[in-house]
Amino acid sequence: MQIPNGRRVRTAGCVIARQRPGTAKGFVFLSLEDETGISNAIITPDLLDRNRILLLSEKFLLLEGVLQNQEGVVSVKVDRVRPLREAYATESIDITDAEVRSHDFH
Repeated sequence: MQIPNGRRVRTAGCVIARQRPGTAKGFVFLSLEDETGISNAIITPDLLDRNRILLLSEKFLLLEGVLQNQEGVVSVKVDRVRPLREAYATESIDITDAEVRSHDFH
């Protein structure tokens, strides 16, 4: 809430929800959770087209983009996505072994 609108940010965590409302013109909305709370992300249709398998199948994601902090609603308009395991996994620990399920659109 304290970070100003328009600043570049990075967020990561377990995908807890994927939403693709019929009225959203192809946009997908993700909710990620980590030990500090929940972050919301906006995925544009073209980013979804380029990263469909990654965005729809990975349990843990690292997202980068521009923060939208307007009228008490905070989200990240994502322009780069990577699997979190690529960025932070070590030889001895693989965070993607966790048993998690997101609430996804059907």
